[in-house]
Amino acid sequence: MTLSCFDLDERTLSPDEAREALLGLVSGPLPAESVSLGALHGRVLAVALDSPIDVPQNTNAAMDGIALAWTSGEGTSRWHRVGEVLAGRRRETPLGPGECVTITTGAPLPPGADTVIMGEQLNAYGDAVEVERPETVRLGQNVRQAGEDIARGQRALAAGTRLGAAELGLLASLGFAEAAVHRRPRVAIFSTGDEVTAPGEPLPAAGIHDANRFSLAGLLTEHGAEVIDLGILADDRDALVASLDGAARHADLVLTSGGVSAGQADYTRQALESVGRLAFWRIALRPGRPLACGTLGEREVPFIGLPGNPVAAMVTCLQFVAPLLKRLQGRHDLAPRRETALAEVALTGRVGRTDFLRATCRSDAEGRRWVRPTGAQGSGILSSMVAADCLIEIDAARAAVEPGEPVVIQPLFRLT
Repeated sequence: MTLSCFDLDERTLSPDEAREALLGLVSGPLPAESVSLGALHGRVLAVALDSPIDVPQNTNAAMDGIALAWTSGEGTSRWHRVGEVLAGRRRETPLGPGECVTITTGAPLPPGADTVIMGEQLNAYGDAVEVERPETVRLGQNVRQAGEDIARGQRALAAGTRLGAAELGLLASLGFAEAAVHRRPRVAIFSTGDEVTAPGEPLPAAGIHDANRFSLAGLLTEHGAEVIDLGILADDRDALVASLDGAARHADLVLTSGGVSAGQADYTRQALESVGRLAFWRIALRPGRPLACGTLGEREVPFIGLPGNPVAAMVTCLQFVAPLLKRLQGRHDLAPRRETALAEVALTGRVGRTDFLRATCRSDAEGRRWVRPTGAQGSGILSSMVAADCLIEIDAARAAVEPGEPVVIQPLFRLT
């Protein structure tokens, strides 16, 4: 049974309970659209694709040399050259006994040929070719069989596959000029607060630069979303209501950070409740804990209000928003990616709460992976996320981790 966002009251939730309930805010993936090959990077397939051809299309030479029928002349050292086959051309005439052709890499083997001998093993005497050390030749060597990569009709890519560089190359090799992918989720994001100042503007004595909107927008983009930046909304109820109403008409998800916890009676919360329906949660994790969720407008567009501290906002976005974006795009790997490493130093957790530590991972000479925190773990220390390449996840059952003990890590996407 799926948990409802609105049936959880204000009890403290585990991260898994919160993730399941948030996934219930959307019923399934967004509609599909046909997109040209050059614009498919990062998109998610809506329909599985089967190969319309054999790849490679022809049995062909894996290197330059001669092609011959080794089965009919095994052990023979001298062959009669009767022509050549270049890449992009075919020879339809079968090879006779003792005959060979010069062939270039990628060229289709002529009928009857089954082996390619590279040029470095050959001595030419006019139309006669001598094979050095024929005893080293293996039947079928240096030949790529038709369909050995993908056979005609074979499943090439499954629905729900996110298309990266390798997948785009595969689509191109199969001749696909376009593909059906789920529409990118449109995510409206905004910041509020009299103290919040846009980067580039003079910083008031009691102000802070608006960091969360940009770090969250980066995470949203990395996870396939189209960001609708609403900027910094003034602490004015009517202005907030108008902005939220507009976002609910055009966005698939509305996201903010700070200013919406249950204990804060501010314009943001009042405006949200006037446009939609909200629930307020406490989640047993650090950094994070306070989170708001709900729906906005007649379309019941999902809303998520993340904590205000910069690291807490990023961690909770990765744990709860990223899975929801995956579902909207038709992906099946909804849970965060988890791997295992060994703790390089002692780590402290707290029973009953899941802790996420910013960390770096390294491999030793034996191939074992070791992980250690990046330093101070305060939820406002954004530089700790810059230094990290993973999160250490200490589950709610562990109070401490000794050096050398295994821990769960979640790799972070890094451009570097």
